[in-house]
Amino acid sequence: MAISHADWFLAPYCIGMKLRSLRTEKRLTLARLSAETGLSTALLSKLETDRMTPTLHTLAAICRIYGVGLGHFFGEPTGHSLSVTRELGHLGHGRISEPCTRILLNSGVAGRKMDASLIDLQPGSAASPPISPSCPDASETALLIYVLQGRLHLDVGSTTETLETGDCAYLESDLPLAWAAAGKESCRILTVTPSASRKSTNESVSETIS
Repeated sequence: MAISHADWFLAPYCIGMKLRSLRTEKRLTLARLSAETGLSTALLSKLETDRMTPTLHTLAAICRIYGVGLGHFFGEPTGHSLSVTRELGHLGHGRISEPCTRILLNSGVAGRKMDASLIDLQPGSAASPPISPSCPDASETALLIYVLQGRLHLDVGSTTETLETGDCAYLESDLPLAWAAAGKESCRILTVTPSASRKSTNESVSETIS
């Protein structure tokens, strides 16, 4: 469902959630708040669930009861970022010459805390071949893997696992790690790791301080 530009702009301020939190803190029912403000319970319910955007006059009436200013609702959000990557269904297919292709899903977020990647592995031996250098997230000590399509052959040290479509694995390890598409079909996986860019930034800061 399409939303208006105004709704999109106001979304990070979470006005409905803040209204509900204030009412909960004050231990007021919608009926009591309605009696205090002169606003209907139906209207107050719509405001708290973001089905309606309050006018300034309406918000001011509510602020009077809660003893807060308008700034409580419109303080600039901090630490908010959103990255959307679209049209991924066709990416990575038909690249048989590349054993491993990787698409970083949140590359547009500066200072991100994690890297989410879509990785396509072409059919290969299930005898634990070395991981392609084009998949740097495989060297991380913390790694979450979700198999979207196909089967994944995973070796961690002396432990061997085969993950089916829909399986998920999480590991924290400094043991050697290798993977490959199991069988004759390609394998598509989603991985989440600590951000390499954040790690590099932190290392640079540490070097500067020292």
